[in-house]
Amino acid sequence: MDKNPAKNNPRRVTRRAFIKGMGTGALGTAVLPDLLRAESVPTKKGPVSVVGQKTITLTVNGSRRTLPVAVNDTLLDVLRERLELTGAKRVCDRGECGGCTVLLDGKPVYACMTLAFRADGKIVTTVEGLARGDKLHPLQETFIENDGYQCGFCTPGFLMTGAALLQKNPHPTPEEVKLALSGNLCRCGNYARIFHAVSAAAKKMKGA
Repeated sequence: MDKNPAKNNPRRVTRRAFIKGMGTGALGTAVLPDLLRAESVPTKKGPVSVVGQKTITLTVNGSRRTLPVAVNDTLLDVLRERLELTGAKRVCDRGECGGCTVLLDGKPVYACMTLAFRADGKIVTTVEGLARGDKLHPLQETFIENDGYQCGFCTPGFLMTGAALLQKNPHPTPEEVKLALSGNLCRCGNYARIFHAVSAAAKKMKGA
């Protein structure tokens, strides 16, 4: 029987293995800065250094935009900080309130939970793109007519979710309206007027 414990214990770290591992670690430390070299990305507050980036092209409110984004940038980061479209609100910043809702290829998404590179090649519509020039969207009109807002902070999210609903279902029932807007929170508790505004917009669009 071999009495050398280093050979009989596969978990034992030998001096040779330790020195070899240290050499590999030193090599990795030397190479890592080149692999993770920071790049400078412009924001409205000035250049910000980011590690790792990807160039994406997306259409935002009808305008084609190509820009580099950090791999961990959210769509909300890009819209607010890079494109200065501040209609989508940063409220909970964790996908719970719907204040940051935008349309991605026509579907409502939480911009705070959507990585920017996921929007590459897609169409993004924010509340700024809901109107057509000086002509408000019917939903915007009915929100005004029916006092569908109070503090207004949640309003952009409700508008975008409501617009997506009416595009998919032009004649929703009151129950369908409530279900569609269930992912949006109004801290002022103005739900009754919000639901009524969406239903009124459906009728207005039907008569248009």
